[in-house]
Amino acid sequence: MAPHPEEDPVALMQAHGIKPTANRILILRALLEEHRPLSMIEIETLLESVDKSIISRTLSAFREHRLLHALEDGGGSLRYEVCHCGEEEADTDRHVHFHCEVCGKTFCLEQIPVPAVDFPAGFEVHNANYMAQGVCPDCRKGRYGF
Repeated sequence: MAPHPEEDPVALMQAHGIKPTANRILILRALLEEHRPLSMIEIETLLESVDKSIISRTLSAFREHRLLHALEDGGGSLRYEVCHCGEEEADTDRHVHFHCEVCGKTFCLEQIPVPAVDFPAGFEVHNANYMAQGVCPDCRKGRYGF
């Protein structure tokens, strides 16, 4: 059975005007399969066979073509997540993120949209990230037993 178009690396790259290559497919597949924003180090760990410079260049190309969102996790790491809108479409994939201070993972809370903010006249906003920090359910269970 073919993957859903939103989960098919080749279809996503084509929708964003990116030529699919073997390494690009591996990198995008890793991001899709984790279902959460990943840091460069996490991607390198998942894809030990892919050179770090290739991963870095690929992430840059994906960002240029709006295939990825980049967000800071509040702990000093830049994380990447797949953007499912097309290259020319309006970005409607804005949601809240949660960074666990115990395990270091960042989670997408897709059911919670980024709250609307009225900016003063003259400000032109290109991107907004909403990052909450605390302890995730798995770490909370391990730490507190519930």
